[in-house]
Amino acid sequence: MHSSISRDDLRILLHEADIAARRLVRRLRLAPAELDDVRQDLLVDLIARLPAYDPDRGTLGAFAGIVLANRATRIACKAKRERRMYGSTPISLDEILPESDGLTRGDLVAEADGLSALFGQPVDAFAAVEERLDVERGLGSLAPADGALCASLSRTTVDRLAASGHGARSSLYRRIKDIRLVLTAIGIGAACDGSASA
Repeated sequence: MHSSISRDDLRILLHEADIAARRLVRRLRLAPAELDDVRQDLLVDLIARLPAYDPDRGTLGAFAGIVLANRATRIACKAKRERRMYGSTPISLDEILPESDGLTRGDLVAEADGLSALFGQPVDAFAAVEERLDVERGLGSLAPADGALCASLSRTTVDRLAASGHGARSSLYRRIKDIRLVLTAIGIGAACDGSASA
């Protein structure tokens, strides 16, 4: 298709985008103010795909309808996913609660229930320090060669170590098994699971 769009083609594209946008806003029960944003999102995707239009395979309206329907499906999936995650009506953590002497919703969320905990980050600083000290103590009890193997496994895989001449894969796996037993015996078995997966 040409780089410029004729007036008739533009009218067809705008008409198809308007129909698809209205259908999507109605189906998702969005606010009427969202119509322009949805229409713009659909049109941007349609214009980006316009060079793939082949007039020998069908009309411009049919092509636009298919492209817009596919994009509308992706927008609907994203909206449904966000509603499942955040609820149908997002709320602000900065919202001041009534009859609470100025407390916000964020003040009522414990650190263990916050976003960091949701994504698996440690939220207890004292526990993180104690865990680090335990791991250092455990690694200090290993033979120097085993400590070097653990340090190497934090940066690479067993296959790469074997390929670089640090021993056969089977002997490296046996050493990892022995290291795991030593660390488990002193009480830090969960810490060596990461080295076994490397």
